[in-house]
Amino acid sequence: MTTLHPTLTEVTARIAERSAPGRAAYLERIRAASDRGPRRGRLACANLAHGFAAADDAGKQALRGRTKPNVAIVSAYNDMLSAHQPFEAYPRELKKAVARAGGIAQFAGGVPAMCDGITQGRDGMQLSLFSRDVIAMSTAIALSHDMFDGALMLGVCDKIVPGLLIGALSFGHLPTVFVPAGPMASGLPNGEKARVRQLYAEGKVGREELLEAEAASYHSAGTCTFYGTANSNQLLMEVLGLHLPGSSFVNPGTPLREALTRAAGERVTAITPQGGEPTPIGEIVDEKAIVNACVALLASGGSTNHTLHLVAIARAAGVDLTWDDLSDLSAVVPSLSRIYPNGEADVNHFHAAGGIAFLVHTLLRAGLLHEDVRTVAGHGLWRYTTEPRLRGSELTWEEGPKASLDPAVLRSAEDPFSPDGGLKLLTGPLGRAVIKTSAVKPEHRAVTAPAVVFDDQHDFLAAFDAGELDGRDLVAVIRYQGPAANGMPELHKLTPALGVLQDRGQQVAIVTDGRMSGASGKVPAAIHVTPEAALGGPLARVREGDLVTVDAVAGTLDLHVDRAELAAREATGRAPQGPEWTGTGRELFAAFRATVGPADAGASVFPGVPVPPEEVSVVRV
Repeated sequence: MTTLHPTLTEVTARIAERSAPGRAAYLERIRAASDRGPRRGRLACANLAHGFAAADDAGKQALRGRTKPNVAIVSAYNDMLSAHQPFEAYPRELKKAVARAGGIAQFAGGVPAMCDGITQGRDGMQLSLFSRDVIAMSTAIALSHDMFDGALMLGVCDKIVPGLLIGALSFGHLPTVFVPAGPMASGLPNGEKARVRQLYAEGKVGREELLEAEAASYHSAGTCTFYGTANSNQLLMEVLGLHLPGSSFVNPGTPLREALTRAAGERVTAITPQGGEPTPIGEIVDEKAIVNACVALLASGGSTNHTLHLVAIARAAGVDLTWDDLSDLSAVVPSLSRIYPNGEADVNHFHAAGGIAFLVHTLLRAGLLHEDVRTVAGHGLWRYTTEPRLRGSELTWEEGPKASLDPAVLRSAEDPFSPDGGLKLLTGPLGRAVIKTSAVKPEHRAVTAPAVVFDDQHDFLAAFDAGELDGRDLVAVIRYQGPAANGMPELHKLTPALGVLQDRGQQVAIVTDGRMSGASGKVPAAIHVTPEAALGGPLARVREGDLVTVDAVAGTLDLHVDRAELAAREATGRAPQGPEWTGTGRELFAAFRATVGPADAGASVFPGVPVPPEEVSVVRV
C-alpha cells in the first residue's frame, strides 16, 4: 500500500479537526433524514396522489407501493448552451434505464443554466456567480417533495455543477449520481483562437475574422474543449467519486456516451437503500474526498473559479476548506497536464493521452490521493483508474493506461511539468488573493509597477484603445468587482488587451477583487482579493501611481505605501448602485449582494460551516 504524502496527511487532518463540529452536525442531520423505506410512504394520501397523478398506470402502481426506489432527475438542459444541448433526450433514456434496474424515475425539476462565454463583458455576467446559489436552491426545490430515494444530476458548465452539488448536499441522505454530456470534438486550436483575439484587440483583424475563429472553436454540441471551469467541473466530479469512472470526456452522440448514460441510471438505482448498496452523497463528500478534489484540480491546472466553488461545496457538506489548505497542497502537488490555457492541447487530447484514469493512477502511486473513499462506483478510488469500453453491446470497465500516451500533454508524478500545482495564495497589505501560475512564464511571475486604477473593466479597455497604457510597466487595479459590489463578474475580456501589452515587452499584472476566468492565462492575475473594495478593503484606497508588487514566487501582494498613510486615506471610487444596478435582471439580486460572504469563504449566500469570529475580516454595515 502506498504511503500518503505527509503534507496530504497533515492538511487532511487539520481540515478534519477544524471541521469536526460542522461535519458532525451535518452527518447527524442527513442520517436523521435517512429513514427506512421510501420517503413517499410517509406522505398523506392526498400528497402522494398529487405526486403520481401524471404517471402512467404502471408508474402509479409502483409509486403507490414501497418496494421500488423512485429516482429524481434534475436537469440544466437548454439548447442554447452547447454543453447542455445533449441533455434533451437524457431524461427519457434515464427513466428506461432506472426501470430496467428495478426502479422508477421522475423528472423532478429544471435549474437555470447560463453561459459565461456569452455573458463575458456584458451586464449578465454580474449574475453569473449568484446563479450558482440560485441553482442550488432550485435543486433543493426539485428534491423537496419527499418523493425520492435517489437522484440524477444533469449539468456540465461553470456555476451549474457546483450549484447542483451544493443543492444535492442539502439532501445528503439521497444517493446521487452526476451525469455528464461530454466535450465537443476538437475544432480550431485554442492557441490560434487566442492569437486572433489579440489581433482583434490590436485592430489588426476585423469582427468577421474574429467571428470566424470563434465559430471554428465553438462549433457543435458538447462542452467547449479548453480547460476552463466546465471541464474542471467534470474532472472534479469524477475524482470526487460522483461520476461513473471514465465518463467525463466521452464525446456526445457516440455509442459509448449513450451506454454510460444508461449505466448512470442503472447505478443510481443500485445504490439506493432498496437497491442494496445505499450510498448517500453526503457520506461520499467528506474531508478526504474534498482533499482529493483539490489535488486533482492542482495537478491538472484547473480553473481558478474552484478556489470559490470547492470552498462553498465543502461548506455545504460541513467541511471547512480554506485557501491556505489549497496553497499548501499546491506546494507539493506536481503539475501533470498541459491543456489550454496551460498548453496547446485540449481536453480531447488529454483524454486520448490517458485522461483521468492515468491522472488518478499516477497520483495514487505517488501517495497524493486518498484511496480509501466511498464513490458511486463502490469503495476505493482505484476504481477510477479504469476506463469504460464497449464490447459489442456490453459496457465494461478495463484497466486504464499505466503510462502516458502523450507526455507532451500528460505526465506521471515522477516526471512532472513542474513540481508544484501552479496555484498560490498571495498575502499582503492589500489583503488575500489567489493566483494561477501554470500558464504564466517564470519571467512574468513577479511584477512591481505603478498602479493604474479603474472601477470598471470597460474603462480599462477604453484606456487601452486610446493608447494610454502603451510603453510602460503597470499593474491594472480593477476594483469594486467583488461579490458584494456587482456580483464578482469574470473579467476575461481584459485578457487579450493585457496579453498585447505583455507581448510588447511591458511588465503587466492585474489585481482585482473580481474573477478572471476558468481559463486564466499568461498574465499574472491576483484575483478574488478579499476584503473587497466595496466592504472597505484596502483596494478602495489605492491611488494611481502607487507602486504595487504581485509576486507569485514569494506569495506576496504588496502596496509600497506607508501603512499609516494608507490607513488614513479616504476610499475612492464606488460600487455600482441605483440605476447602475438595474437591467438584465440585476435588480432582482440586490438581496444576494447584501448577504453574500467573502471570496475566501466561497462567495456564497449560504452560511455553511460557521466561521470563527477571529476570521471575519470585514463587518458589513
